[in-house]
Amino acid sequence: MKAVVLAGGKGSRLRPFTYSGAKQLLPIGNTPVLFFALRQIAEAGITDIAIVVGDTAEQVMAAAGDGSAFGARFTYLRQPAPLGIAHALGLARDFAAGEPVLLYLGDNMLRGGIRDFVDRFRASDAAGAVIVRRVPNPTAFGVAVFEDGRLVRVVEKPAEPPTDFAVVGIYAFRPIVFDVVAAQRPSARGELEIADTINGLLERGCRIDVTLTEAEWVDTGKMEDTLAANRIVLEDLVPSVSSEATLEACRLTGVVVVEAGAVIERSELIGPVAVAAGARIRDSRVGPYVSVGPGASISRSEVTNAIIMERASIERCAGLTASMIGREAKVTGLPAGASVTLGDHSAVELP
Repeated sequence: MKAVVLAGGKGSRLRPFTYSGAKQLLPIGNTPVLFFALRQIAEAGITDIAIVVGDTAEQVMAAAGDGSAFGARFTYLRQPAPLGIAHALGLARDFAAGEPVLLYLGDNMLRGGIRDFVDRFRASDAAGAVIVRRVPNPTAFGVAVFEDGRLVRVVEKPAEPPTDFAVVGIYAFRPIVFDVVAAQRPSARGELEIADTINGLLERGCRIDVTLTEAEWVDTGKMEDTLAANRIVLEDLVPSVSSEATLEACRLTGVVVVEAGAVIERSELIGPVAVAAGARIRDSRVGPYVSVGPGASISRSEVTNAIIMERASIERCAGLTASMIGREAKVTGLPAGASVTLGDHSAVELP
């Protein structure tokens, strides 16, 4: 069995960050969201992985490498334009070489991994398998429809959802799926939709198995969802303070990770908090639910529920919260309760 991971797309809902980078490389818990998918796939025993890339191909390839860091082998496939999930899957036909494939959307994150899902599919004779989860807002997702306990249809983002079972962005297929994709027509928005692929298999009389999960699942396509994913990752941290970090007059409570080279002075960290290598925190109160990226700095500030990216700077902020601060961005002098979304190399300053 092989895997196909999608790491293309425009990421328009994550602007301004996707003006300068791939949405799949946005950090959650100081790790690119894409890496969680790659790790879960390798942990499920699939080590031959194709990554479908688009306009940000060079960034994704530089970050993920050849797969050796994940115990896998990566093949990169270029999608010339964002023509849909099913189109991206179809690009992998030659790569699959007649084997079943796992399809994983690289900006999705499912807590707890996919090993059981993959094992069940491998042991079955189903043409495909999907994961579904009950959600409060099914209009935002592909929605599964059942009859007598069997999946009979997937409706894409319905105005009036027939159920509240959203289809998670992780799928498994037998090779017949490539014949279905090849026969598809673009939707009204000009894309080959994965919902149409699943429906095409069902119309051919194929069985699609369904796994109902209660695990936390996040599609990190929006700011609030990226922050939610960050909170999930931070909750799963194992406490660790590097012997090569400098801590002076500090108080650490809860689960805290501090990497080598970080400097924390006269500050309180309230976990879960992750502080990356080379970060500096002075005269501040940080946490809970904050990830501080490599080389970032926080001084004379209070920060909660935030992603502070590489080499960003926070100064004199009385209560920054629900915020994403881009690489080398600077935030100064904001009042308590301020919530900021600031792109890379930008600045917000109040006297």
